[in-house]
Amino acid sequence: MSYDSIFRAGLFDGQVIIVTGGGSGIGRCIAHELAALGAHVVIMGRKAEKLAAVEAEIRSEGGKVSSQICDIRDEEGVATAIEAVLADQGRIDGLVNNAGGQFYSPLKDISTKGFEAVVRNNLTGGFNMMREVYNRWMAANGGAIVNMIVDMWMGLPNFAHSGAARAGMYSLTQSAAAEWAASGVRVNSLAAGMIMSSGFDNYTGDAVDFIRQSAGNIPMQRVGTVSEVSAAISFLLSPGAAFITGTCLRVDGGGPNARRHLKLEPHGNSPRFQGFHLDSTPDLFRAS
Repeated sequence: MSYDSIFRAGLFDGQVIIVTGGGSGIGRCIAHELAALGAHVVIMGRKAEKLAAVEAEIRSEGGKVSSQICDIRDEEGVATAIEAVLADQGRIDGLVNNAGGQFYSPLKDISTKGFEAVVRNNLTGGFNMMREVYNRWMAANGGAIVNMIVDMWMGLPNFAHSGAARAGMYSLTQSAAAEWAASGVRVNSLAAGMIMSSGFDNYTGDAVDFIRQSAGNIPMQRVGTVSEVSAAISFLLSPGAAFITGTCLRVDGGGPNARRHLKLEPHGNSPRFQGFHLDSTPDLFRAS
């Protein structure tokens, strides 16, 4: 069995695409799909064992992959990693800024240190990657960048630090799209709603109840799959999106469109797309 992508085989033949946070969750799925479509995927992350495991998975299916251990919050480390990719592969055609993280907490309880840590991870780190990839390759050769953000349109209660950082990335994406278009670089963002990934298993206590109840507030009455996010990212990287830049593609089941005066009816009329053959249901949802 292999990745069941909706896109044609060979779509990214000859391309080199970096996926940050590629050792788990959504990033792992994205790496698998892009490799299945012919790209040489460079997965980046902080934990060597996670990267090695995903490398082994992709190679076992005939895909092209390498990895770089990198903390995207470290400016010098990012520059070194990008130079290593160029030395090894000679080009960088795409960047998926997927790495990020947050923790569940009411705003009043978030320390300045905690707030800054999330902003560095979800905004500053993505900026570091964008700037270095652009300056070291894309300014002269073009390319495509996709920045992962979240459903933060009406604020992100209990994750306010992440909402603030992702809103910053949304604006940064639009600025870069305007400034870098003359270099043939497209920059878009993808706003993920509640997506059923392994990251859910990092939450405990009140956060678990919050997540389990969230599907009822989504018009499509379910959470999304990592494959649904990956398909959208593959499109934004593809030639089919050649005239799309500075925009945000929402993958959220219509969550931001729900209004208090509208009673959402439970239903089972929103079939999932599941193309990732190695995906599994997080423990949080098995127990619900």
